[in-house]
Amino acid sequence: MSDIKQLVQKSYASQPAYSQVKAGFPENHAEIKTIGDLLEINYKLVEAKEQLRQNLILLMKSGAQKYPKILGYDDDVIPSLDRAILACHDIFLIGQIGQAKTKLVETIATHLLSPIPVIEGSITNDCPMDLPQNELASLLEGQEIDKTLPKFYVSPESTEQILDNKLDTKIKWVDGYQRYKYVLATPDISVKDLVGYIDAIKVAKKGVEMFRIESYSPGQLLQAKHGIFCIDELPVLDPRKQVTLLSVLQEGRYTTGSYPVMFEPKTVFFATANPIDYTHSGKVIEPLYDRLKSHIHTHYPRTIDDEMFIILQEAKTSKCVIPVFVLKTLARLVQKARNHPEINQAKGVSVRFGIHGLELLVGESERVRAIQNQSVAIPRHSDMYCLNQIAKFELSEMDDTVENRSRIFEELLVDSIRETSLEYVQGVDPNVLESIKQEFTQRTLQVSQKINWNDGQVSYKNQLQHFGTLNNLLDSTLGQVKEEQKNLEQKLTAAHIANKNIALDGTDEIKSAVLEVILDGLCFTSPKIIDKKESGYAVA
Repeated sequence: MSDIKQLVQKSYASQPAYSQVKAGFPENHAEIKTIGDLLEINYKLVEAKEQLRQNLILLMKSGAQKYPKILGYDDDVIPSLDRAILACHDIFLIGQIGQAKTKLVETIATHLLSPIPVIEGSITNDCPMDLPQNELASLLEGQEIDKTLPKFYVSPESTEQILDNKLDTKIKWVDGYQRYKYVLATPDISVKDLVGYIDAIKVAKKGVEMFRIESYSPGQLLQAKHGIFCIDELPVLDPRKQVTLLSVLQEGRYTTGSYPVMFEPKTVFFATANPIDYTHSGKVIEPLYDRLKSHIHTHYPRTIDDEMFIILQEAKTSKCVIPVFVLKTLARLVQKARNHPEINQAKGVSVRFGIHGLELLVGESERVRAIQNQSVAIPRHSDMYCLNQIAKFELSEMDDTVENRSRIFEELLVDSIRETSLEYVQGVDPNVLESIKQEFTQRTLQVSQKINWNDGQVSYKNQLQHFGTLNNLLDSTLGQVKEEQKNLEQKLTAAHIANKNIALDGTDEIKSAVLEVILDGLCFTSPKIIDKKESGYAVA
């Protein structure tokens, strides 16, 4: 027996000679750069489902985060997901738009799959250990193998590399995210997109026979080999294409058309669906529905805190200061939209409403105040009326017109502002409120997006010289807001959310935003202290 064959035989038959950082991932992976290195350490490829299982157990034992940046699912979705992964199930996630279904799958691919060694240049994640022992030994000795065999192990390109470079064939460590394939089920998705096809251009250029492996171009399933394949909105896929996926779930393999080669993608299968389509008879063919072993239902954030955390985590904003009361109002607006009887709840109200809303608020604050040399944008309640341009909901009980949407949106926004602003005035001493009412009997306080704290004759600072009691209430409320900002910072840290836009930067301009909250609250007290008029706030 040749030295090569002995080396391969020993490596395949022996236990791994390395310590693992993650499932199947050697501690000294940086030193392992060739097929020869893999054989020397008796490398063993761990299947993708087993990688998820072992790595999840490691994280559970260490107490580390299992699914970073996935919020609001700790009590239901996460335990269900843990069970499914530990059981090595393929998973069906059911939920409305904007419930982090695909983000969840992407997070699993990134954090629970181990890096694996792949022959350089391979687009089908070809690991040398995909090859049977005798075939790898033959290739390493420079002997071509019969490529008409009815099973795909590695691509022709990888085979050529092994023939040319032998034990020095380079490998690279490919992480889980690179082995994650996402496919949105649309009418134009074809069977060929999923399973690959015989490429006429390859046939013509290489002069190969039609049904030899060199003529095959891999589809998405094989590009997800040893990884995760996620098909979004599975019920949209027509039954013929669903049958293609069924063979992967049922037998772990598939063929493409009359092509005589069997492919084994060895992938973990995830699918997502909207509840309407999921429950609709015939949308997902019964055998496929049955073989997606775990069906897990997602949901929207159930608390104001969870909604706020998701908004802060996901929103992409420039440098700004986000007052906690603006964030509360925005989160309330989103949650009220999800419970409004006139809004089509079957379609859902995505968390992106709040995320895009915060981005828009910061943009509106910059737009209105950019010429006033503010160091940072500070959104206010008066900026929030711009949000109707991202109010992406549908009406169900009335005509879905722009006018009706705008009216419903404004009702929701005013109600959200009322609830938030009342939190800051409900505990105020009645004598203080009466004194503030007296201050408004002689004067009107002008309020506008364009008025700043200390800029111009009608600045809030100048106007408050005539409202002593209101000014004192502003100072005490500002202290309350600063305390709330610190508490929010601590909660974000505990939830592992990095956000630089919560700490107050010392600017006086935050007083403008706090003043508007107080004035809104005084309009909603019972009895009212002041009213909002065209010219500003005046006594009720």
